[in-house]
This record gives sequence, structure tokens and C-alpha cells, in this order.
Amino acid sequence: MTKSRILTAVAAVFGIASRVGAQSDVARQSPPRTPVMMPYVAIHEPVFVPASNAAFALDDDLVIGVARGATAKAYLALDLMQHGSVDDRMPDSPIEVTWCGTCGTGAVFRAELNGRHLHFEYDSMVNANEVHRDVETGSRWQQSTGEAISGPLKGSTLALYPFVLTTWKAWRTRYPGTTILKPLPGYAEHMPLLRPVMQRARTSGEGAAPKGSFSTDDRLRPREMIAGLSVGTETMAFPLSALRIARVVNERVGGVPVVVVHQPSLDTTTAFEAQAKGKALRFEMANDDASALIDLDTHSTWDAYGVCLDGPLKGVQLKPLILVPEFWFAWSQFRPGTRVFSASSAKSSPQ
Repeated sequence: MTKSRILTAVAAVFGIASRVGAQSDVARQSPPRTPVMMPYVAIHEPVFVPASNAAFALDDDLVIGVARGATAKAYLALDLMQHGSVDDRMPDSPIEVTWCGTCGTGAVFRAELNGRHLHFEYDSMVNANEVHRDVETGSRWQQSTGEAISGPLKGSTLALYPFVLTTWKAWRTRYPGTTILKPLPGYAEHMPLLRPVMQRARTSGEGAAPKGSFSTDDRLRPREMIAGLSVGTETMAFPLSALRIARVVNERVGGVPVVVVHQPSLDTTTAFEAQAKGKALRFEMANDDASALIDLDTHSTWDAYGVCLDGPLKGVQLKPLILVPEFWFAWSQFRPGTRVFSASSAKSSPQ
């Protein structure tokens, strides 16, 4: 599949191919005209603008957000799905921000290995997931796992860089000084067409796995959107449909106590090691949207980002864990034997 056809293929999966890509007869005859298809190419020299100049982003648009010290950046998912990969740098590391529209996977990796800075291009689709090629060695990397599947670096794995998938309004409220990736000329025009595609993908769960997928795990529907968590050698999938019910989940993954928090109004899921000062903690909602939590052990109050706001543990920050948004078919095919969270067996407590 050529780079210029990827976006059309993504749209076709959700039944709107006639509106994205080559213009239909109706589009040619009646304004407004469908924007011309733009090349599917990685971004190597990203340009950012302050939030006040981001008229292209709506409040409910999803962004991948990264923050380190005084630096906060946002990458609009609607923009990422037109490029697949963005090379960038944070104060502590070069990063690659990735998005595979076919499998709904968003992930950020440390773009270095053994001290060598790597830059990435789109290469191909393997197992219905994008593969990126690094310019420096020609090695090919599976986007879902960050593992090199061929080339001189075959068998190596890029480390995930901390990120969160959230709404643009929620991100800029949390980080008022954030900047956001500015779309290249011609790409912002496609966003109104892609918004319903992304919304449907995150909520419907409908449709079969795409051609090329080898997923055979039917515990969830192939296109069920999950938040995937890896701790040590164990992996666990948290379906968003179940998290919208449970909202706060106390679990143990890889032998570590964890808490997963879903804020429905922000469509945002976060996760942390549920332990502080050598003691494991259990949490419950302090309000309906799970924007505030209470731990059952010290009765301290926490926000949904792992910061204790009041009580005996005030000022403590729980260690964040990285959740990867992905369709079930993609997560399960690369992680056979993964555990699956079910709302019916939720280890959470009501308000």
C-alpha cells in the first residue's frame, strides 16, 4: 500500500471512503469540495504554536500530550493519523510520536538506542499495523510494540516515553503554557472529515479485523478500543466500554498494585502504581467523573493524575504508568495471553 493511499484506506474501514481521498462525482459538482489528498509522510521538522493560535483544534479533539519540566507539547490525533510519525525532542530525550489509524494505536517512543538518535519514516503495513523505518540503519520497527522486526537492529525495542491521550481542552487546562503541533499546509482541511471517523472508532467497536491481521482472540470484538498496560512481563487490556462503567479500577499487574482511572467527561484514562511510602493503596471515586479520588487506607484525597491534594499523604505523586490506546485485534495479536479487565468483576468501589 502506498503512502498516499493510507488515509483513504483508514476512511474506507469506517464507510466514508467516498468523502476522503479521490473526490466523488457529487463532491466535484457541489461545494464545498473535498480537500485534495495530501501525501502520507512523516514530519521531521515539527513546528509548534501556542494554544491561543490553535484555531484548527476543537475542545473535544484528542491529543497526545507529553510533558517534562516546564515543557509541554500536544499532538493532535487528527493530524497524526495523516502522517503516522513525528520526530521531535523533549528536554530529556528525542522522541517519536506515532499513530496508526488502521489499528487505532497511539504511542510515543524514546527515539534513541544505545545513545544513537534515530529518525523515522513510514515503511509499510505488517499484520495490519504500521511499520516505520529508521533513516540511520534502515531497520524496520513495528509501531504497536516498538520492536525492530528486520535490519541491523532487529530484536531491539524502543522504550515508551510517558504520554497521555486526552482532549485538547483538558490538556491546555492542565498545561496553560503548552504548545501544539501546527499542521502542515493542506492537512488541516481534512480534519472535519476525519473527526467522525475517530469518534466512531473509539465508541462503536463495530467491524471485523482488517485484512492482514492474525488476531484470533475473540474475548473482545476486534475493534473494541482498549487501554493497554504492560508492567514487567505481564500485560492487561482495559476496554474503554468497561472503564466508562467502573471509572476507578484497583488491580495488580506484573506483581505491582496499580490503579486505573477513567474520566468520562474528558475521555481520558490514566494509570499509576498504587503505592506510597512502602504501602499499597486502594482507591475509590470521590466524585462522579473520577476527577477526584480517595484512598481507602489513609483517606487522603487525590486527583486523577496521581497527585495527593489533601490528607496524610499530601504532596505525594504516584508513579505514572503508560497506557497505550489500541484496537483489541492489534493489542491481542502482538500480546497473546494478555489479561482482560471486565466491568462485571471490577475491583473498584462506588462513591
